[in-house]
Amino acid sequence: MQDYILRATAGNGQIRAFVGITTNMVEEARRLHETSKVATAALGRTLTATSIMGLMMKNKGDKVSVIIKGGGPIGTILTTSNADGIVKGYVSNPKVVVEDYPNGKLNVAGAVGTNGVVKVIKDLGLREPYNGAYPLVSGEIAEDFTHYFALSEQTPSVVSLGVLTSEYEVSCAGGFIIQLMPDATEETISKLEENITNLESITNMLQSGKTQEDILNIVLDGLNPKILDKKEVKFECECSKEKVQEALISIGKETLKEIIEEDKKAEVGCQFCNTKYNYTEEELIEILNNIE
Repeated sequence: MQDYILRATAGNGQIRAFVGITTNMVEEARRLHETSKVATAALGRTLTATSIMGLMMKNKGDKVSVIIKGGGPIGTILTTSNADGIVKGYVSNPKVVVEDYPNGKLNVAGAVGTNGVVKVIKDLGLREPYNGAYPLVSGEIAEDFTHYFALSEQTPSVVSLGVLTSEYEVSCAGGFIIQLMPDATEETISKLEENITNLESITNMLQSGKTQEDILNIVLDGLNPKILDKKEVKFECECSKEKVQEALISIGKETLKEIIEEDKKAEVGCQFCNTKYNYTEEELIEILNNIE
């Protein structure tokens, strides 16, 4: 099944909603980075939220990046999305293992840590990108995004993110972000709160085979949701041998000369997709000659 995210409104425009199933996206990230179960969950939740945030952008060339550093053994989580919700991302320590919670659920907060920040960088094509850092509140990712929206955009939001995975395959992944608009009435707010209070977990809904449309109607029951559009999303890296070559240029002439003299070749990897690019001695000499 193709991953897609629904964009919708409800309550006569008082609510905006994004609901997505991202199983293939998260599976691709797991496959490329060979992540442990808890790393798959942490990266998958962040990729889903970042994809939705990409779809919130207004212009075609806009990009959003999320960096989560919580001081835990997973290290840094870095994800980035374009305005079409196409994402890429990685974690510093993809093999991280921490003890599960007593109820058997993956201890994402134990891997991520809780002493740090979620940083959001929006490149809107202006001279300087928008840059904001906000304290992590739980390390479980969804609550941290809820906190981010409340502080940075003064937008009351409900964020729910879920990944169900084995060591070898992502069974299901997805999530939703529901936001109240400034003109939301008490009646609309109360109804949404009531719905959220009675909601089963996003993972349970996905596991039971509910579609994006089903989840939208459950979360916004009684609020007359209207679907605006449906965007196919995926994990995709646009790296190439030419783009990765910039890493070799950035190390400078002297270091590049040493590599040519000592190793006569180089291998450079892309952090986002783990693709390795090999350069021959001839290619390295050509790069060296082209450095200004």
